[in-house]
Amino acid sequence: MASIVVTRPAVFFFSLLYLWMPFAQALAQSATSPSLDRALANGLRVIVYEDRRAPTALHMAWIRAGSIDETNGKTGLAHVLEHMMFKGTETLAAGEFSKRVAALGGRDNAFTAREYTGYFQQVHRDALFEVMALEADRMQRLRFDDAEFAKEIQVVMEERRLRTDDSPSGLAYEALMGTAFQAHPTRNPIIGWMNDLENLTANDARRWYDTWYGPNFATVVVAGDVDSEAVFTELEKLYKNWQPKPAVDLRPQSEPAQNGLRTARVKAPAENPFFIQAWKAPTIGPGDGRLSADNPRARDVVALSMLSTLLDDSDTGILVTELVRQRRLALSVNSGADGIARSPGLFTIQATPSPGTTTAQLQQEISQILDRIAREGVSDEDLSRLRRQAKAGQVYQQDSLFSRAMQAGRLASMGRPVTDVSDWLDVLQTIRAEDLRRVAADTFTPDRLTVIELEPLPAGSRPAARRGFGPALPRH
Repeated sequence: MASIVVTRPAVFFFSLLYLWMPFAQALAQSATSPSLDRALANGLRVIVYEDRRAPTALHMAWIRAGSIDETNGKTGLAHVLEHMMFKGTETLAAGEFSKRVAALGGRDNAFTAREYTGYFQQVHRDALFEVMALEADRMQRLRFDDAEFAKEIQVVMEERRLRTDDSPSGLAYEALMGTAFQAHPTRNPIIGWMNDLENLTANDARRWYDTWYGPNFATVVVAGDVDSEAVFTELEKLYKNWQPKPAVDLRPQSEPAQNGLRTARVKAPAENPFFIQAWKAPTIGPGDGRLSADNPRARDVVALSMLSTLLDDSDTGILVTELVRQRRLALSVNSGADGIARSPGLFTIQATPSPGTTTAQLQQEISQILDRIAREGVSDEDLSRLRRQAKAGQVYQQDSLFSRAMQAGRLASMGRPVTDVSDWLDVLQTIRAEDLRRVAADTFTPDRLTVIELEPLPAGSRPAARRGFGPALPRH
């Protein structure tokens, strides 16, 4: 579960937060409960959050298919199809969808991840049913010709060039996933390998749509100044003829155990060297039980999230305080854990050494700090602060319609109950210093570690500009 790091002035703020937290936690748990969570007869799941604070409505449609559901030779299909969803239906011309939303005074976009693909529109409440009808149209009646596909695949390839091939961090992260994972499709980039993109066809995209875009793989989330029953009734009308798709025969692709350190070096034009350290770490997915204090995997996932905050919080993080501010050995340090996912996960630390510090030296300093945590654990004071920060992050997310809807859509698309949001806080309250020490000792071991180092090349070594569409890419 992602968390928002609290970065406000410390002592006074946290004293107020401590007094306010019991009420805030109860408020957050109430806000995470949808007003309606029900399925249509064809399997389409509908989740609605009523919120009267402003006359707006957010509409999201989620498909439970992403890059980990692709096959070798056809990577990038989920993202390519996301682009093609804006290229016309039986009744709308290419580009007309976004024009209609804009004419209603709204905004729209889409996103692709490893485990899902999502689409959203945010409008005035009075325009909600209109954008629901637009979305229902393309979910059921998408139509694009080969010429549109040929143009759009060039846009996707240019997006890959700009965000990966010409990006030091993009190249490093791609190398990380390809090195850390050997069998599981999470090793493939979401945007796809360039050679696969060059060979995809319009029929490949159509088959992806025909396979995955069905009510049994979809969730609609609506949040805002709406009436739950009215929304559900309207969705029944819009989707009543949408037929479920056959179950997809996906064979399990378990990742073999890692039995030693893995390393790779990437060379690219960049100002500074940096590195990414990544340890195999547990995630919690569809078959891993409820997020509860007596679920060992749930405890590990929550504890790792707290460890990430312990290490890289901008005000109090150990790595930031010791290596960036005090000793000035690093320009930046960030960490993160995958948490809830349908795929295997990593705990990552990315760091940029200061001038005069080598990557090897900085890696050694980080290792010593991690070893110290694994041996000694954390103080009661640190543990109390971590709980407050994590609670605050969850509470503040509930103040945003978009965050609430995103949480619900992600959880539904990963086969998790929406109660995970509030259950996370319950588990958090039970985490002890020994849990943090234990997961640090179990996770931060050399045999589970992958290290990617970025070796900077001079700016003049950058390849000549490619022909293409330039830096202005479509929003989706």
